[in-house]
Amino acid sequence: ITVWTKLCEDTRSDAFDIMIQHATEIGANAIIGARYDTTELSTGVTEVLAYGTAVIVEPADPSESYRS
Repeated sequence: ITVWTKLCEDTRSDAFDIMIQHATEIGANAIIGARYDTTELSTGVTEVLAYGTAVIVEPADPSESYRS
């Protein structure tokens, strides 16, 4: 693995961890539709974003039936 590849992987992981931290801070226990985006701001400077919809997932009530 090159230094550049490792830096990219570490940055992506950091962005993902920050996304999870923010979701947890607002009381979410899951994130749906998670995505990554990168933007080159200038030569040698790239912004990495991780985003999704923070939600609260609850167990389904087995007494309710689902209709199609």
